[in-house]
Amino acid sequence: MPFHAPDGLYAPRAARPPISVMLVDDHLLLREGVRAVIGTQPDITIAGEAEDGAQAIALYPRLRPDVVLMDLQMPDMSGVEAIEAIRRGDPGARIIVLTTFSGDGRAIKALRAGAMGYLLKASLRKELLDAIRSVFNGGKHLDAQVATAIALHVLDDDLTERELAVLTLAAAGNSNKQIAARIGLSEETVKGHMKQAFAKLGAADRTHAVTIAAKRGLIEI
Repeated sequence: MPFHAPDGLYAPRAARPPISVMLVDDHLLLREGVRAVIGTQPDITIAGEAEDGAQAIALYPRLRPDVVLMDLQMPDMSGVEAIEAIRRGDPGARIIVLTTFSGDGRAIKALRAGAMGYLLKASLRKELLDAIRSVFNGGKHLDAQVATAIALHVLDDDLTERELAVLTLAAAGNSNKQIAARIGLSEETVKGHMKQAFAKLGAADRTHAVTIAAKRGLIEI
């Protein structure tokens, strides 16, 4: 006698709602490009957009998106600051950084702030959809170029806050004497911090040190 399954036993599972995404970036063309990529996918949808960090912080509690795509460099508030603020309100927020910066310094700051993904804008068409799905499901997604940069420096000694401050002021064209006056240290102490920074960065001189630190995203210039 043929077996007849009870009604509904093998019925298709109810379709899951699409992954809702909030996009945060001050560049309209970038947002349009992301919308175009996501618009082809039935399982992902754009729930809302913000042009800066403050808007993102205000919008997030209303939308409660599954995933946030966050630019790092925006007017008035950095992406890292916005990530920290959103996660204070919702420690479970899933955030992917979208950026042009491949340096390990910026990536580490974002990951420490709570980002679960770090994606270069140049890789959006190839990696964006996989990153969204991975982070939505509790995973992490790190751009290969950024992962390599982090691995190259994972054993390096971190620059101290003083060393970073000295390099930042040097990048702005200040002499050691001017730096000393700005941060209330002796000129000899500033020279000491500079030498320590040279050693940690593998730099030959102050210009070289500033260049390396900026490229890695350790300082802003």
